[in-house]
Amino acid sequence: MSVELQNAGVVVTGAGRGIGAALARSFAAEGARLVLADTDGAAVESVARDLGVVAVPGDAASEDGVRALVERAREELGEVDLYCANAGVAEHGGPEAPEEAWARSWEVNVMAHVRAARELVPHWLERGNGHLLVTASAAGLLTNLGSAPYSVTKHGAVGFAEWLVATYRHRGVGAQVVCPQGVRTALLEDAGAAGQALLGAGAVEPEDVAAAVMEGLRDGRFLILPHPEVAEYYTKRATDTDRWLGGMNKLQRQLEDAVGGPAS
Repeated sequence: MSVELQNAGVVVTGAGRGIGAALARSFAAEGARLVLADTDGAAVESVARDLGVVAVPGDAASEDGVRALVERAREELGEVDLYCANAGVAEHGGPEAPEEAWARSWEVNVMAHVRAARELVPHWLERGNGHLLVTASAAGLLTNLGSAPYSVTKHGAVGFAEWLVATYRHRGVGAQVVCPQGVRTALLEDAGAAGQALLGAGAVEPEDVAAAVMEGLRDGRFLILPHPEVAEYYTKRATDTDRWLGGMNKLQRQLEDAVGGPAS
């Protein structure tokens, strides 16, 4: 299911910097009408000002925040044709990570998408079209050593988008997921020594992710993979899971040796 961007009403969350800002610029270049959201008001207002579009600073994850954003977007755009649930957080650690870190990961990386769909899908079904683009991660297809909250919730984001397609595609509602590995954003900068060792060398620019998204929206593929090698890893994970897990554990041990201790 391809998406026509010319004159489309598009919402992008997490649009103040990084992938979200790059997506906003690419959508504007394609002729879309935009509403941009971010918790960093100054950052998103700067991007919106540069593009001549509307900024909505604030929370795009909570139930009230998502409802308010969608209502404002409808006021500005008339219709929301494409909703880009791009905002995300990356908490570090394993099961020992604080309860708040797990809760925040769940709220932003999963429930923000669910709540957007709750507001948008009934109307999309009524009119027969609409599209959700979820910025997940290669962690949502594979895993992310050093961050259980991120890995688990990004799997949840992918699973929810899969459910939407399986349930509503024949009624005109589409969904896609963007699953990059390392991207040169603040999330990678905050990933620590283990994250840099794991993802830094192959990291791409946010603009590279946006270019992959534009191509993916045109051809309608569900998995948008800015790092093509992720498809190979995903296949290996599915066809020989035990061997793949063994390889990941070996990589974990190598990371621990490199950073001088546990990499989580």
